[in-house]
Amino acid sequence: MTRLEIINRIDMTDEQGEIFDEAKENGWPVGGPFWAYIRIPDLMRQSLKLRGCLQDGPLSGRERQIINLVVARNWSAEYPWFAQVRGALVVGLEEKIIHSINQNRRPDFENFREQTVYELAKEMMENQSVSDKSFKIAEESLGLNDLIAAIASIGQFTMTCCTANAFKILPPEENIIPLL
Repeated sequence: MTRLEIINRIDMTDEQGEIFDEAKENGWPVGGPFWAYIRIPDLMRQSLKLRGCLQDGPLSGRERQIINLVVARNWSAEYPWFAQVRGALVVGLEEKIIHSINQNRRPDFENFREQTVYELAKEMMENQSVSDKSFKIAEESLGLNDLIAAIASIGQFTMTCCTANAFKILPPEENIIPLL
């Protein structure tokens, strides 16, 4: 059970309601960890802006989803895993890749950039940094700007997973590929 009482729209302050309505109108997330963020409206607004900036950034949808799945798996974050599996399927990420990440096994990637973001996220989660060798490979594969976007994505989604875990925000029962 969640540690956080979900605020109904009618019970929100004006500022909470404003960002909630803006998020809904734009198709942005309002559930999961955002139930925590809404309590500090500027935190929700800024986290949505950062999410949007990264989503509109240089990484492909598949690359972002690989990063998010690795981060959610690392944190054993059930709600973020659930949400990212849905997103991964929407952008065409193969179920075998999702299952491999879920089982903490390295997927077989046909795309070197996808392999690179996987390995980058995995190393960041395991070591809280990347080796000089990994950095050089990532910079050569992705380019500096895309590498920056990948690292920022790892950090941004780590916040999401921490929030979900701390407040025990759980996925709905109709979870497509549950976290192992």
